[in-house]
Amino acid sequence: AAALTAARRGHRVVLFEREQELGGQFNLARKIPGKEEFDETLRYFEVMLAKYGVTVKLGCEADLQALRDFDAVVLATGVRPRRLELPGVEHAKVLSYPEAILNPEQVGQRVAIIGAGGIGFDVAELLTHVGQPALDREAWCAEWGVDLNVTERGGLRRPELPETPRQVYLLQRKSSKPGKGLGKSTGWVHRLSLRHRGVEALAGCEYVSIDDAGLHIRIQEESRLLEVDSVVICAGQDPVRELLEPLKQAGVAVQLIGGADEAAELDAKRAIEQGTRIAAGL
Repeated sequence: AAALTAARRGHRVVLFEREQELGGQFNLARKIPGKEEFDETLRYFEVMLAKYGVTVKLGCEADLQALRDFDAVVLATGVRPRRLELPGVEHAKVLSYPEAILNPEQVGQRVAIIGAGGIGFDVAELLTHVGQPALDREAWCAEWGVDLNVTERGGLRRPELPETPRQVYLLQRKSSKPGKGLGKSTGWVHRLSLRHRGVEALAGCEYVSIDDAGLHIRIQEESRLLEVDSVVICAGQDPVRELLEPLKQAGVAVQLIGGADEAAELDAKRAIEQGTRIAAGL
């Protein structure tokens, strides 16, 4: 958004991307059932960047040497998963949330997800869905009890609970209701969708250790072993901003946007607005 806005205003813009495709966190979000529309968001930006002549360098990680001669630099370097300090966190059954989203085939049949924020719910959705029911009208109507032929009163019928390929536990340290911080208009949908798929949400968890037997936790002083094949860490993110201070010291005008600015509860709408406003002020 920042690159496009700056280019529209007549600036010569170079966009550096470390990966081989644009998108950042969008490339994770687009894989979550129900968020397939992000494919179109990325397509839009790719088309518009080309239209306005933005130079896009894929597979190119920018460093101080590459950036020091620019008049202005916007760091949209995103986030990295926060490391959880827990005995056994290096065990082979432990995955970060990007690893689980990009390679779901590596996740076992019994899964514990540590962290029940937005990302934890997204990972649970991905791991418990078969196919893309949001794009399959018949499957969606069957799950939510919608009768398009209106043969039943009110156009409603008995919902058909979907098959789920995994047994999933969704855990959080807070004692509040899991999913409490989700969107007011959509949170209930995510909670109910996971309930349809038999996800067990546990609050007030103390994470003790991970070993061959599974994930050891404690809830209200009661110890419990979750005999899982995989543990996915969704315990927050840290901003990636290692270039910030070197650029400042080199006298380069630099600003942060998106997750690099604020990593807590990633918000695509906020990041796009922030990038647009900053670019409009250059």
